[in-house]
Amino acid sequence: MARFIINQKNTKNVIPGSPVFIGQQKQATIKITLIGYDVDNFVEIELQDIAQATNYFKKYKNCWINIDGLHDVECIKKIGIQFNLHTLIIEDIVHTGQRPKVEIDEDYIFTIIKKIFFDKEKRELDSEQISLYLTKNILLTFQEKQGDTFESIRDRIRTKKGRIRSSSIAYLKYCLLDLIVDNYNFLIEDFGNKIEDLEDKILLQPNASILQTINSYKFELNYFRKTIRPVYESFSNFKAFKTNLITIKEQPFFNDLNDLIQHTYDAVENYKNMLNDQLTVYSTNVNNRLNDIMKLLTIFSVVFIPITFIVGVYGTNFEYIPELTYKKGYFVMWGVIVFIAVFMAGYFKYKKWF
Repeated sequence: MARFIINQKNTKNVIPGSPVFIGQQKQATIKITLIGYDVDNFVEIELQDIAQATNYFKKYKNCWINIDGLHDVECIKKIGIQFNLHTLIIEDIVHTGQRPKVEIDEDYIFTIIKKIFFDKEKRELDSEQISLYLTKNILLTFQEKQGDTFESIRDRIRTKKGRIRSSSIAYLKYCLLDLIVDNYNFLIEDFGNKIEDLEDKILLQPNASILQTINSYKFELNYFRKTIRPVYESFSNFKAFKTNLITIKEQPFFNDLNDLIQHTYDAVENYKNMLNDQLTVYSTNVNNRLNDIMKLLTIFSVVFIPITFIVGVYGTNFEYIPELTYKKGYFVMWGVIVFIAVFMAGYFKYKKWF
């Protein structure tokens, strides 16, 4: 199955704005959880129906609604109607192959981002699409499956750690995005250590397994780059577009987020260039070793050519060969052979040909 693009045959001949689930179903049912909070109050509850959420909007300053599972399009459409989401936004949410982006309007900020993780079973990088829709005092997050992606943020809200409980809902969105981008840095740091460890191996033992490793790393790095490049491009919108949903106090946090993803993107580009250089070094090293082998074989060939000539002369089938009657002729022949071999080897050494 292709990793760089998702099969979109289900969208053929579909009217734009008609949501169609594109991707792999990763859990049986959709789970909706709500966290309502302010400085003094907190509630965490699982909702059976999205309409129940309205009961908490007046009780709590901020409400975070998280939806796990995107395969039930009718349920997602119902959530979209409840919060007045545009049909194109709903379509983007259920399309798990969507390109990361940021849409900023006066009434909402919609963000699609990819969480990247290492799949231990497949031994390769994989990603999960996460959509975040921010409106006044409400944050909707959509995930492909239930997991512990944002559990540390939930703990900070429960225990009143940090400034989330005393800040606006936009700060919560920043914290969620910051968690995902931080994970990018952890992954590229671990990945970079493996790439740098290849340096000595390429010089000491340039074999087929090293070449396979380099190509594997290049493929994974291209997948990483394909995922975070649009994030790098779109996060600049947080700086360029001013909105009332992000206060002056919170704007620096989003600016810092843009700087952080730029740092990650630069690291990916650097390691991409490093892998290209390593591939060049590998090819050069292999060619040099091949040249050394050919040089050695050539030297042996040159040494044995005159020896073969001498042996060939005395292997001819003439009846009268004068040296055959000489008692010490055999030893003289060997003396000449050894002299020629030693002389030529010394000459090659003097010329530094080996």
